[in-house]
Amino acid sequence: MTDPVAPVDALILVDLQSAFVSGENAVPGADRLLDRTTELLDRAREAGAVVVHLQNDGVPGAADEPGTRGWELYLPVKAGPREQVIRKPRDDGFDATPLGQLLVAAGVRSLAICGVMSEMCVQATARTALARGYRVVLPYDAHGTYDIPAVSGISDEVPADVVSRVAAWSLGDEPESTVPAAGVTFA
Repeated sequence: MTDPVAPVDALILVDLQSAFVSGENAVPGADRLLDRTTELLDRAREAGAVVVHLQNDGVPGAADEPGTRGWELYLPVKAGPREQVIRKPRDDGFDATPLGQLLVAAGVRSLAICGVMSEMCVQATARTALARGYRVVLPYDAHGTYDIPAVSGISDEVPADVVSRVAAWSLGDEPESTVPAAGVTFA
């Protein structure tokens, strides 16, 4: 059993959309990622924590173009005052969205962030949350991404799990990124 970290007030699920977590184009380890995020979501709901599903609006032709099957959220949403969906036009979940206002209105001071892509939307949202003074927990087994392809003369392929770890590490020592999803509790 993993020792839990101090409870958090909110769970932010970043871009858990069908295009990225299901089918032949899913991120490596998508099944495990979905298991961990589902566990987090169940515990957050049970505790009455704030839950926000961020949904990326991809550009026309992208796998997550609005209205396409790939754009749809993979996990079911139980919409209500403590659980909402926020559509976002860019990587950062705070940029041009009501996420910041929602968290302030709910009195959130700490949050767990999970989802995809580790080095893009997850990292951008975590970075802004840290800059705004939130305590951030980034469970290492609850965010994922794709392998980075090899580039001749520059580098070999970089496996997705390494990309995710580097993305979390690059945030510095402020987020709690050495805890597994099992160690996250909610207030």
